[in-house]
Amino acid sequence: MKKKAGTTLAGSGSAEVEARIEALGDWRGEMLARLRAVIKQADPDVVEECKWKKASNPRGVPVWSHDGIICTGETYKSAVKLTFAKGAFLDDPAGLFNSSLVGNWRRAIDFREGDKVNEKELKGLIRGAVALNGSTV
Repeated sequence: MKKKAGTTLAGSGSAEVEARIEALGDWRGEMLARLRAVIKQADPDVVEECKWKKASNPRGVPVWSHDGIICTGETYKSAVKLTFAKGAFLDDPAGLFNSSLVGNWRRAIDFREGDKVNEKELKGLIRGAVALNGSTV
């Protein structure tokens, strides 16, 4: 079932992402919360949820979608990784993509503790991903 932008199942998606952020309880949670805010500012109709839950990651991975996946927010010990599903097709004039650069589809941005977020350029990538999801690529 494909969800329409701006909808969640019983509003649980946002609550799940919020719980994931709170459970981190360190700089990664703060960074993920900042990135989440930028995503929601760039696309107020974004759908957020947690997917791919498993025993080793029971809270799952935050996912933001609008007519398809825009990006995911994975957390590791030393980085918060924002992976764009169709990142290889997005213009990145500021060179934000710094990870997963060799794949055919995805591109990612690794944020490390203390990194600043270039909100203007990140919003441009989010909006570009939404537009791309609405196209035929």
